Amino acid sequence: MCYFRILAAIPGFFISSWLLMLLWGVIASRLPVGFTLSYVNAMLVNITLWLAIAPLAAVGSKR
Repeated sequence: MCYFRILAAIPGFFISSWLLMLLWGVIASRLPVGFTLSYVNAMLVNITLWLAIAPLAAVGSKR
């Protein structure tokens, strides 16, 4: 694995966290949840999703 791919994923992480934070307002208004999602919490949700999906993506790319 090339180190440049890891470095290229870093901006994607921050941008996807930012988009999750922005879209949470739209999602939360349609669901019966009464809390907002800050940028830090969006980063925590995002890293959790990335850690769950990365092994699946690695297995899928080997085929």
